[in-house]
Amino acid sequence: MPKNDLYLDKPLMNAAGTLGFALDPKNPLDISHFGAFVTNPISQQERTPAHGRRYQVYPGGFLLHTGLPNPGLSQVFRRYGRQWARSPVPVIVHLLALEPASLARMVERLEGVEGIMGLEIGLPPEVDEAAAADFIRAAVGELPLIVRLPLEQAEHLAEAAVNAGAGAISLGAPRGKLAGMNGRMYGPAVFPLALRAVEKLAGSGIPVIGAGGVYQPQDVEAMLAAGARAVQIDAVLWRGVNAILHSGKS
Repeated sequence: MPKNDLYLDKPLMNAAGTLGFALDPKNPLDISHFGAFVTNPISQQERTPAHGRRYQVYPGGFLLHTGLPNPGLSQVFRRYGRQWARSPVPVIVHLLALEPASLARMVERLEGVEGIMGLEIGLPPEVDEAAAADFIRAAVGELPLIVRLPLEQAEHLAEAAVNAGAGAISLGAPRGKLAGMNGRMYGPAVFPLALRAVEKLAGSGIPVIGAGGVYQPQDVEAMLAAGARAVQIDAVLWRGVNAILHSGKS
């Protein structure tokens, strides 16, 4: 497999941060319709949860601010590496890009690990083209590479990301603000913006994985019709909804 090519049997996957660091066998979701499982975001060192208000509802969705807590790559691998190797679907490990050198070390450690089909990296907020390219070049290796760009920055950064070595772009939840809280926006109200971004990026020849506000099978179908290579599902999975998965079955 060429290092930047990502092959999925089915065009559905979860978004990072929705289903944990490995598939829970007790989860009632029908995972057989997934082409891949994406882990929670992982940093080289431990991260603790965010302080203050973390959740606030608005019409059409909610803001969420978690701080992306995780025990660090070594602990995650120690606890979940065997589950990745036995996973019923291929695993994509999501890595937090905090600085290029540590990102390169994490990528090197994961190459050759059984069960991992690719990597997804999440870039820092407000990253510019030059910094994004530095992160991506640090992450390019033997595994296919997805770069998750915040929805509001995707059109601006996508071409630079692909030129730096990204095999595909995925869309991250946009950032928003309500009184007393900043966070990422989830919910059906995000979908029209996400679908527009998919259409624009795919129309420019960018390999894009759609995400954002996908809550029903028609949303998945619309993103695929707009040119998405695959679709990531986020907050709707916390409802334990299986119906949406059937739209992506092969």
